[in-house]
Amino acid sequence: MFSLANKTRGAIPSIPFWKIKDHVLGKDYDLSLALLQPAQARRVTRETKNKDKASNVLSFPLSKDSGEIFLCPATARAQAREYGYENGELFLAHLFIHGLLHLKGYAHSDTMDNKEDQIASQFGF
Repeated sequence: MFSLANKTRGAIPSIPFWKIKDHVLGKDYDLSLALLQPAQARRVTRETKNKDKASNVLSFPLSKDSGEIFLCPATARAQAREYGYENGELFLAHLFIHGLLHLKGYAHSDTMDNKEDQIASQFGF
């Protein structure tokens, strides 16, 4: 199952979130994705990481078969060039994949980076 809540004022990006989710976590994984405004992302980051900033992506496993991801499109747009992406939507897709891999159990590493690039490439990003 996959659910998406758009809490921003913008349109939902044209990223095939559910297809990427099924590819990385499987069709039986229950994922909730929320697109947040910066103030909302900042509040969640403060509450969960004790950092006063709007994180671009946060992922939280709820069980072995379910989890949630929070993405902040505005933060992704602002950071895209800094991370080598030509636009915010490409970076947002990368961040989503990053969050999925954390839910799958990956930690930050070259292995995770390579897996992110491989998945992004498979989906044309």
